[in-house]
Amino acid sequence: MYLILALIGLALLLAIALWIKRKRDRQELEQHTITPDELHALLQSKQEVLLYDVRRPLDLLADSEMIVGATRIPPQELLENPSVIPRDKDAVIYCTCPGDETSRRILREALALHCQRIKVLKGGLAEWKRKGYPVGPYNESFHLEIRT
Repeated sequence: MYLILALIGLALLLAIALWIKRKRDRQELEQHTITPDELHALLQSKQEVLLYDVRRPLDLLADSEMIVGATRIPPQELLENPSVIPRDKDAVIYCTCPGDETSRRILREALALHCQRIKVLKGGLAEWKRKGYPVGPYNESFHLEIRT
């Protein structure tokens, strides 16, 4: 009987700990999120902000447009070396993943390296385009990632 109560108590503590962690993660993500409207206003004000397109190659192949002024960096390169993004400048990353998955993953890696001036574009390229903000063609060559 005591063993069952102890296991229930342990499960409850674990559930509470996971809930607290998720809540903190959401709060941290919100602090490092920028809406398309906010980004557009920032770019219009001529403030210096680095903009990175971190879409996967197949996503880029499906939609070869990108936000005007953005630099494309393959997500794997940023995941392996998040210090590519300067710590002393404001930076915004975007992708086309559901829930901004790739951008959030890169954000977590950058934050772990104390890169605090990075933000994720909420809704990514799709939301930017839906708002009617400018995009341009991506004309550079790229390699498809082949995993074995």
